[in-house]
Amino acid sequence: MRTRLLNCSILLCLMALANVVNAASVNQDNNPEAARSVEPLFDQIGYRLDLMKDVAATKWQSNTAIEDLDREAVVIEKAAKDALNYGLTPASSRIFFAMQIEAAKEIQRYWFAEWTGGRPFEPPHYDLNTDIRPRLLTLGTSIVEAIADSYPITDRSLANKFVQSVDIEGLSDATKHALFHALFEIEKFGTRLDRILLTGTLRVGTTGDYAPFSYLKGDEYQGIDIELAANLAAALGVELALVKTSWPTLMNDLANGHFDIGMSGISKNLQRQKVALFSQPYHSGGKTPISRCQDISKYSTLDQIDSTATRLVVNPGGTNEKFVAEHIKQAQIRVHDNNRTIFNEIIKGRADVMITDAIEVAVQAGEHSALCAAMPGKTLSFQEKGFLLPRDLIWQQFVNAWLTQRQGEGYLAEVFNRHLNK
Repeated sequence: MRTRLLNCSILLCLMALANVVNAASVNQDNNPEAARSVEPLFDQIGYRLDLMKDVAATKWQSNTAIEDLDREAVVIEKAAKDALNYGLTPASSRIFFAMQIEAAKEIQRYWFAEWTGGRPFEPPHYDLNTDIRPRLLTLGTSIVEAIADSYPITDRSLANKFVQSVDIEGLSDATKHALFHALFEIEKFGTRLDRILLTGTLRVGTTGDYAPFSYLKGDEYQGIDIELAANLAAALGVELALVKTSWPTLMNDLANGHFDIGMSGISKNLQRQKVALFSQPYHSGGKTPISRCQDISKYSTLDQIDSTATRLVVNPGGTNEKFVAEHIKQAQIRVHDNNRTIFNEIIKGRADVMITDAIEVAVQAGEHSALCAAMPGKTLSFQEKGFLLPRDLIWQQFVNAWLTQRQGEGYLAEVFNRHLNK
């Protein structure tokens, strides 16, 4: 069983880690698959520590102190937050990144001592602020990704391989072993639900540009999904954190762990289902056209819309654009990046029609007297909306249980009525 280090202070943890040299010095494992999986991680750590001579040189040259505790705290917290996106526990991540900083400072102190003792000083190859620190940030992200890719490291004999990989002047073997042990002790949450409960925060990805589900009123998010997100957080007993996403970046943001659940009127489709999960549906509808009220007779069928004379406007990255790409072959198609202002393009006469979800058509027609549904009561497709989830069945089951209960209580219908009948 792994040694538990998560409840000790950083200082005590570092002292404990420095005493593991003998424990980690065992025979090299003969498993090439395991060794190959950690090589990118070991290399990234080595690249980062290899920059410390230049860091030391810039500080020596500018007579700057090696230690900057405030900056170190910021770096550690950022790294722990990045690690959380990959399911790594903040406590174990902080220990590793604190140990990595201690290793960096050991190298810098070594070079300060060498130059003080008369060793010829070599000017730094790079500028600290414009070159080195941006490279360190990039390497920090790469290290977090590599930790997640190689997790878990279960073979202590890889310590010897690690020591060889970070063969950097000024870095002691004891510190190398301590750094490997901190890496060995990094932990992942078992499930997304565990992560949410233990961190006390539910991160909800939302676009803020799709009424009535998610939209911005001033700087405040409002809508059906925003109200449901607050209710879900309350059911979990955690804080709600709304994370800005967009339709073009939605799936990448989910894959990169930027949020725990997407709640923004997201349509369920097979393409998204290939790489993610959805909750059970909480709304069904379909695509339908919206145009200026005086023009609805021109756009009451798909054949009428798909004409070379039609100027069709669409927002990028979502199911609206996908539907248009599949069904519209002749109309003039223009992509408008801002979903919050796209309907003004029709009102102002710069576009003729848009195809979007029937519920959005109802909302926009209610808000703008110039706009009407071109096919009232009819849709061109069938779609269900659900909450977008990572591939975690335990988390999906909890969300479905919560949603079923809220539907049965009538709360879901109340929320929809409140936002649709304003």
